[in-house]
Amino acid sequence: MTVTLITGANRGIGYETARQLIRLGHTVWIGARDAERGGKAAAELGARFVQLDVTDEASVSEALDTIGRAEGALDVLVNNAGAMATGVPDGPSALRSFDTNAVAIVRVTEAALPWLRRSPNPVVVNVTSSMGSFWAVTNPERPESTISAAPLYAASKAAATMLTVQYAKAHPDVKFNAVEPGFTATDMTADMEGGRPVEDSAAVVARLAALGPEGPTGTFTDETGVLPW
Repeated sequence: MTVTLITGANRGIGYETARQLIRLGHTVWIGARDAERGGKAAAELGARFVQLDVTDEASVSEALDTIGRAEGALDVLVNNAGAMATGVPDGPSALRSFDTNAVAIVRVTEAALPWLRRSPNPVVVNVTSSMGSFWAVTNPERPESTISAAPLYAASKAAATMLTVQYAKAHPDVKFNAVEPGFTATDMTADMEGGRPVEDSAAVVARLAALGPEGPTGTFTDETGVLPW
């Protein structure tokens, strides 16, 4: 049985990714800051719940120890939790954005690595964004080039993608990949028009989470393949 932890999985892409991976036979742990919402989501899906605030060192450590003691190993980590700052950027909002979208990847991954190394096929998926791609935001043929409302989100997701590459280089025994799931209609994007069904975007994440031993590492992809950034 493949044991998978998805952070920020009580709603949106994380929730639907959990549903799809459960259908593939994964034992999924829903990581969520809010115990009531996370527990409810896990019960709905037939998943397991662990309280996990990705911005809190003690919470992360306790959550990974809980999963490790219960399962003996962790096969897949999906760093999905994210935040989008609104309003005029300032120092506090920048710190919150980078802490949730980038620093949390370090925090959770470092706590998970001892348990991932007990897996015969350890996989880490970082949910990032082409909003953090220099290629995409400067390409007039890409929709990202017309968006200027989320600079902190874009910058912190660029950091998340770079962390993916550096982790892949530092830990060749673990597959690390970054994924652009696509512009999705979720609570986070409620103020924006459009967005495709969450099922479509979650499928992109789930595909990378289900990589076999011969799968790639150190990539940044969307549903069409590898993206420049």
